[in-house]
Amino acid sequence: MIVETLAPRALEDGAALPGPLLTELTALYASNREFQQLSGDFPDPDAIRPEQVAAALADELAQPSAEVLLARSEGRLVAVAVTLGHHPDPADPDPWLGLLMVHADEHRAGFGRRLAAHVEDGFRAEGRTGLRLAVLENNQKALAFWTSLGYEETARRPDLAHGRPCVVLRKSLRGS
Repeated sequence: MIVETLAPRALEDGAALPGPLLTELTALYASNREFQQLSGDFPDPDAIRPEQVAAALADELAQPSAEVLLARSEGRLVAVAVTLGHHPDPADPDPWLGLLMVHADEHRAGFGRRLAAHVEDGFRAEGRTGLRLAVLENNQKALAFWTSLGYEETARRPDLAHGRPCVVLRKSLRGS
């Protein structure tokens, strides 16, 4: 698996993602219908459009310290992750993993675990001591996945963007 970073400049000033990449990203988002239904991020999970995906990624990259990581296997986009090096709350010292989504055709193939490990390793190399993420309370599959990777619940609270009930999880990056 090869991981590449989508440069924040790729979407600045209304710049468009390259068409083939946007097509791949749209297919990846659309393949996860169950998650899209749970999250409500797209009005119609059965008709996710490229311009909606581009807007969602532009919103993510508008955050200071945000990064979008693209994971490929045999040239095919298999997963995407969005990280935030600094949470908007200055009292929160940890980076956040805002999204990790694996193409539905590749679920249970290990790409999610490998991309999560890549993110953890990157923050560990920067000297960060923990990584946080929030999972929608109604997303039991995601809660099971993250706890299997050693993440532990630290709080329950609404997400900042939409006020949806979430479970906040944290993993220590020390000694790993």
